[in-house]
Amino acid sequence: MHTIGLIGGMSWESSIEYYRIINEETRRHLGGTHSAKSVMYSVDFHEIEAMQHRDDWDSASAAMVEAARCVQLGGAECVVICTNTMHRMANEVQAAIDIPLLHIADATAAAIGVADVTSVALLGTRFTMEHDFYRGRLQELHGLDVRIPNADDRTEVHRVIYEELVLGEVEPSSRARYLEVISSLVNEGAEGVIAGCTEIELLITADDVEVPFFPTTRIHAEAAVEWALS
Repeated sequence: MHTIGLIGGMSWESSIEYYRIINEETRRHLGGTHSAKSVMYSVDFHEIEAMQHRDDWDSASAAMVEAARCVQLGGAECVVICTNTMHRMANEVQAAIDIPLLHIADATAAAIGVADVTSVALLGTRFTMEHDFYRGRLQELHGLDVRIPNADDRTEVHRVIYEELVLGEVEPSSRARYLEVISSLVNEGAEGVIAGCTEIELLITADDVEVPFFPTTRIHAEAAVEWALS
């Protein structure tokens, strides 16, 4: 099995899920007491969050590059950035290392293709919803129709992530609000829903929605295991 390099801590609430899913999937494939070979570099999310909200993406990129180089030096044979938003600098990270970066949007697009869905709703941080690095990749590279919430709904989706979910707080009222946003996008023609922030899966599951649900943490983690076993 190849060694998976994980850049975590953004937030550690979802990084735990990555580690759990990767090891569960490895045991499911290999049986017995098998677990995944992995190296994790966990950042201080307080520092990363501050960079995000002051639009200091150069510093954020430098932090991700440093983390990727560290996991490579630690023996990792691929890099998994355990968050959607920080794929904003995926190209810079890949250029700085000699091992492949497994892009979360590509793994998600593959799962959407299996589900035979072409129009999807995207929920995530405002950076993921509004910037082109994620939605644009899904549209241009994978030919998907990607729909995002209206401005007020984007504000609320973003708020819940940063004020609740990254702190481990799961509020029923926020779940209800997210389901309203999803329902609106489905009524507008979305055939599936991307949980485009790794913490959203703490709040919403496939059982909560009536259309195909694409949990990016699980999808990304499973893709990493498939790569490591290939």
